[in-house]
Parts: sequence; C-alpha cells; structure tokens
Amino acid sequence: MNKEQMQYKVLLVDDEPWNRDILRNLGAWAELGMIVAGEAEDGQEALQLIGQLQPHIIITDMRMPGTDGVELLQTLSAQYPMIKVIVVSGYDDFNYAKHAIRHRAADYLLKPVNPEELNAVLAKCQRELEKTAYGPESWEPYSSAFASEFAVFQHQLRLRFNDLNTGGLQELFQQLENTLKGTEIHRPQQLGRIVYELQTLLTELRGTNALYEQQPSCAVLPPAHILSSISTAVEWVADSYEQALEQLIAQRKFKNRLNLDEVKQYIEQHCMELITLEQLAQIFFVSKEYMSKVYKREYGVNVSDYIVQLRMARAKEWVLDDQVPFKHIAEMTGYEDVSYFYRVFKKHFGLSPGEMRKGHTNSFD
Repeated sequence: MNKEQMQYKVLLVDDEPWNRDILRNLGAWAELGMIVAGEAEDGQEALQLIGQLQPHIIITDMRMPGTDGVELLQTLSAQYPMIKVIVVSGYDDFNYAKHAIRHRAADYLLKPVNPEELNAVLAKCQRELEKTAYGPESWEPYSSAFASEFAVFQHQLRLRFNDLNTGGLQELFQQLENTLKGTEIHRPQQLGRIVYELQTLLTELRGTNALYEQQPSCAVLPPAHILSSISTAVEWVADSYEQALEQLIAQRKFKNRLNLDEVKQYIEQHCMELITLEQLAQIFFVSKEYMSKVYKREYGVNVSDYIVQLRMARAKEWVLDDQVPFKHIAEMTGYEDVSYFYRVFKKHFGLSPGEMRKGHTNSFD
C-alpha cells in the first residue's frame, strides 16, 4: 500500500455514547486520511476490539466503569506500543495527565473538546505514524515481565533525578545495562524503544524542573548507530540524563539566595511523589533546619504538613467521585501502602475514605 492509499483507523473509547458522537463529528477524518473504525464503552471492550480492528489511534476517556483509562493505558503501553493514544477527559487533574504522559499518550485534552486542538493532535499522530511506516524500522514490544521491571526503573530514575542524585543515577543505568544483558532484548528495534521512552521521560523531567532554556536541539529518536549494542545505547541515554542533571545542579547551586516561591512550586509539582524535608533541603543546597525554619516563617506551615495538605485535598476530590477506586487514589497521591493512606486520610478529615464517599452519596439520595 503506498502513501496515498494509507488510511489510519481510529478507535473511540468512552462510556457515554454522546461523547463518542461528539468526537466522531469533530474529527477531520477524511482530510487526515483517517476513519473511525469502531467504538468501545470501556477499556476491556477496547482491548477486545484491538485484535479485530487493528487501530492505529485510540482516543479514550479516563474515568470509565470496569477497566478505566489508567489500566487501558498501562496495557497499551506494554502490549501495543505502536498504537497512538489520545486521552480526552473532563477531569482536569494533573495526576491523570501524568498517567497519560508516563504511558506515552500523544496528548491529554479536556472536555469540552476544542476541534482545533483535537485535529492538531490527530495531525501530529498522522505525522508520527507516517514516520514509523516510511522511516526507521518500527520498535518492537518487549515482554510483560520486562515492561513491569522497566516501569519500576523509570520511577526510580524520576526520583533520583529530582533528588539531584548523580551517583544514584549512574548506578541505575549500570543496573539497566546488566539487566538488559541478561534478557533477549538486544536488537536495535527493541533497544530503540527503550531509549525513546527514556528520552521522553527526560523531556518531562526537564519541563517540571524548569530546564526549558537548556533543552537540547537533538531529536528524541535515537541515532541508528547507538543502537548497535546494549552498552552504547545505555551509555548514550545515560549521558543525556547526566548532562541535564549537571545543568539543574548548577542552576540551583549558584543562585544568590533561597527562593521560597521556587521551593513551594517544587513541592506543589512533586507532592504526589516520595519527598521529605531532607531531600528538599539537599535539592536546594541548604540545611534541613534552615529550610524548615524559613519555610514555616514564610508560609505558616511545616513542609511535611503542607505536602499532606496538598495530597489530601486532591484525594478528597477523587474520594467524592465514586468511579475512582481507592487503590488508584492511594497510588496517585503518593501512597504505595493503601492501609497507610487510609490512616492519613482519616487523621486529616476525621472520616475514612469509605465513610466520606458513603456520606457524599447518601446526601444525594
């Protein structure tokens, strides 16, 4: 099939039929060489249709009964990496957006959908699909077992970068190289995908740490020659992380004085991650005693208490929405231990998550 004949298939996923109708009417499908090939009411139905329809693009809502958007994104990232995903949601929340970014969504759009924004994202997907079809050979998926291990690696990488932990960063990449050498992942098509995902994560980390001005001009796609071996691939991406971290350290270390507004902004951006007063002080090159004293004097609250306030405010919004499982809420507010999340929540509000949700639901009866 030549380029003029290529038609990209789109799958719409939303539990509300009228939302799917809106998307169907807003897309410039013919102009973009696309067709809406099917619709699904939830993530589980979408996964069942993938084998039958073989879509190039999936446009999905996040909050759905059954298999929701978070679970769908995780499965698509691990098993169908070549499918482009666009998240459309009425839930304007940064943590849902982060789930989309971490699992390689093309973009995150808010309802009501702006037609120009939708078609701009579709056009971007079209360009990327054409580049894949007519440019470098497509990256190959890796096993579910490695996908799970790789997700943990990326989480650790994010934490150590944000902690300015150069030694820890180098150690992680050495572990990655050793892990890859013990697997069957060695072909350029497989290594290319790994490098691409790590470069995408680095772009996110640069943005959240205000390193836009030092953004390198090189493309996220790795040059072909560095994919010739595991060692050269890991070394190439590790170098890009170390250079970015050096820039961030220099940016923080050589400022004349501590900027508390910058500290507060950092806390607000990273409050859903594992962050402590000690880490915060290290990141901004001051003692933890000084950080604690000046922050409380400026804002009237301890650093740790402020982090809990931010997490609980976000958690309450989700608890009052009975479509969001408590397990997801705990994970997205930075608590890996669900029982500990329950204790913090009850101490903060005087009610357990279940009691608050039940009381909220009953108030509408």
